[in-house]
Amino acid sequence: MAIVQAGERRASCEAILFDKDGTLLDFMALWGEWAMRLLDLLDGHLEMMGARRIDSKADLLGLRLDDRQRVTDYDKAGPLAMGSEEEVTALLAWQLYAAGVPWNEALIQIRQLSSSAMIELKKHKNARPLPGLEVFLNACRERNIRLAVVTSDTTEAAREHLSWMGIEHYFAAIIGRDQVNFGKPFPEMALLACEELGIPPELAIVIGDSNGDMQMGKQAGVQMTVGLAPEGGGETYLLDADVIVHSFFEMQVLEEA
Repeated sequence: MAIVQAGERRASCEAILFDKDGTLLDFMALWGEWAMRLLDLLDGHLEMMGARRIDSKADLLGLRLDDRQRVTDYDKAGPLAMGSEEEVTALLAWQLYAAGVPWNEALIQIRQLSSSAMIELKKHKNARPLPGLEVFLNACRERNIRLAVVTSDTTEAAREHLSWMGIEHYFAAIIGRDQVNFGKPFPEMALLACEELGIPPELAIVIGDSNGDMQMGKQAGVQMTVGLAPEGGGETYLLDADVIVHSFFEMQVLEEA
């Protein structure tokens, strides 16, 4: 067992459960351009149908755009940040349904557009680990802390993104939304990760960038929930975090006294 210090708070633990997007990797680098590509494809599809185009691409998925319509940030409590693939698909499919496309066909068309946008994502492999992450992962490995990923992405995609960054080998368990009946904020993903690690939840901590991560950890009964937020932010949306840090440089792994 080792002590993990996050900011001014410490917890004795044997395992850490990490969210993926926005926690292990730079969310905007991977998903910002993908989201805009998908919205552009959907907007063009609506125009081709002679239907009303999207009123606000930014508002639809919770993106922040500059004057040149480039993605600069995202809503940490929005659908792109917190929604599952199924939820985002349904949200976009509604645009087609409202334009007269039958619901089942709308879902199919959105999945096809999403696949097209995903081609660009896979081509560029813009998965970048957050600053200080690998130092922290190495410290965890040296102290025999078992690590897992719990993500609203699919397990296959999670493994792919981790491999792009060269960090997949750190994690003994990778739990995607496809492995459970109920995703975040329900506790099932955290409980399954702890089961695969062979660790009771009370000896684990959760690190994530959304309140859904914090709620998942609380419901699973983990020892501590750590919210990761940009400098000067987090207090307005990481409501269930035991502690908020702004980078992995604020976290240490210590020997238990």
